[in-house]
Amino acid sequence: MNQSWKPEELSSLGLAFIGDAIWEVYARGHCLNQGIRKPHELHKRCTHYVSAAAQADALGGIADSLTDEEAAVVRRGRNAKSAHVRKNVDVIVYRHSTGFEALIGHLHGTGQHARLEQITEQALAYLDELVKEPHS
Repeated sequence: MNQSWKPEELSSLGLAFIGDAIWEVYARGHCLNQGIRKPHELHKRCTHYVSAAAQADALGGIADSLTDEEAAVVRRGRNAKSAHVRKNVDVIVYRHSTGFEALIGHLHGTGQHARLEQITEQALAYLDELVKEPHS
């Protein structure tokens, strides 16, 4: 993909815009890697990873491993004032998910692909642990 935009020229919401799409690709790949093949099941499972609540949870799962620069990107994304907040999502959850998306967009846009892989793997593993059902 030819990228003519520069991450430093985008607002935090611009980074979140691209970060949301990048995160969805990772989530969909993760679901396929789990062996899910039916479209309805794929869609259902992917919502466990791409919803605002899931993204906010993912941020909580990776927060301790962020660099100072990454934490600053998250903070700016979290504090960005959006004219639109989904009606079915708490404002705090929405802001944390925006911070997470901004981080993903930043890592992608700056070409930090190894770090992006590391962060997404950690976030997906954390979310998998959250949804695991206890075994009896």
